[in-house]
Amino acid sequence: DEKSILLAQSGLASCLEHLGRFDEALVLKREVYAKWLAKLGVSHENTIINGLNLAASLIQSHRWDEVKPFLRDQLLPIARRSLGADDDTTLKLSQNLVVALRYDPECTRDDLREAVTIMQDVV
Repeated sequence: DEKSILLAQSGLASCLEHLGRFDEALVLKREVYAKWLAKLGVSHENTIINGLNLAASLIQSHRWDEVKPFLRDQLLPIARRSLGADDDTTLKLSQNLVVALRYDPECTRDDLREAVTIMQDVV
């Protein structure tokens, strides 16, 4: 069953990360996200959760230019519409965007203002 395979691949990606094999984990997480996206569509909870996992790996790999638009323009708006603004996964996506905005070495004042706004909206 394809769902079981995708779940196993997600678990393997997590194990690879715990072993410090971040590049391999990131490749696998991209593949898994793409497969969930194709199988279930952009608004399905499993797709969004796997997008959250991918975003966390992008943050871990300091891929700021990729993770910020992925969260801001793709995942967060979809999660808010599909899961609701107060859903745990949506809140984690917001938190990850704040982390990406704050820890990017090229962070601007506008990035910090955006992070503050996101956190005020959450609280």
